[in-house]
Amino acid sequence: MHKKTINKSPLAEVFGFPPDNNSTKAKRYRNQKLCPFNNKVPNCTKDKANNPLGVCSINHGDVSVITCPTRFREEWLIIENAAKFAFGSKIKWTSISETKLVDKNGQSAGNLDFVLVAYNDSGELIDFASLEVQGVYISGNLRNPFEAYLKNPSKHFEWPTGYNYPKPDYLSSSRKRLIPQMLFKGGIFQSWKKKQTVALQKSFFETLPSLPTCSKSKADIAWFLYDLVYDKNTNQNILQLVETVYTEFEPALLRVTTPEPGDISNFINVLQNKLDEHLDKNPPDAPSLTDIISS
Repeated sequence: MHKKTINKSPLAEVFGFPPDNNSTKAKRYRNQKLCPFNNKVPNCTKDKANNPLGVCSINHGDVSVITCPTRFREEWLIIENAAKFAFGSKIKWTSISETKLVDKNGQSAGNLDFVLVAYNDSGELIDFASLEVQGVYISGNLRNPFEAYLKNPSKHFEWPTGYNYPKPDYLSSSRKRLIPQMLFKGGIFQSWKKKQTVALQKSFFETLPSLPTCSKSKADIAWFLYDLVYDKNTNQNILQLVETVYTEFEPALLRVTTPEPGDISNFINVLQNKLDEHLDKNPPDAPSLTDIISS
């Protein structure tokens, strides 16, 4: 279940813990700026390594929205679940992070968050698949409330709503990251007939167009939908897989890249208003009576 509370601040997790968690462990992570979610180094490195923006998730309604992709690495569930889909449960596998992918011409298609690699008893690669991790971009200013909280980390911390209040930007998250990834990196993997997996939060997935689904056996892509579930005993959020959606590549790509058109009459009205405004400022040339008589 989600933590049932009226949120008076955008901060849902700071260095891995809710702001009202004043346990010894939470204080240690805040003081040392540590990341509890398997970052590449012990410390948080989000935004700036020497002055990290240690916010893992933000409050939006009754949902803690994951804004840092590293937050998904808790207990490495995302890797384990993706590998089971790609290879089954009886094959040896490991994962390799941040692997560059290039096209036929040697041009970069971007880095893969993770490549899942299956191998045999001799250590020879026998298969591979991709895992992309989708955090959510934010709009507004998150650093100001974050730094204000660190100066006085009280469980009663509040931050006023209004201009620049941080909130999830799902539209930019899909248009600037998810869709380009599907087009370029996903297109290459599809041409190779290799499985693809995506880890993202359920609230983000629900903002996407409804994707045509298929059976697991026919799927090119498995969408693993996670959520943060509040544990009142530890006063922490726990990452849990809540749903898996299976799709074929081309129908899913077509669906997310094809906008749903609005009513054309609304656009025509906009054009007519702009045309009227333009003509009022720049009336068309028309001969005057004097011009007609003199000619």
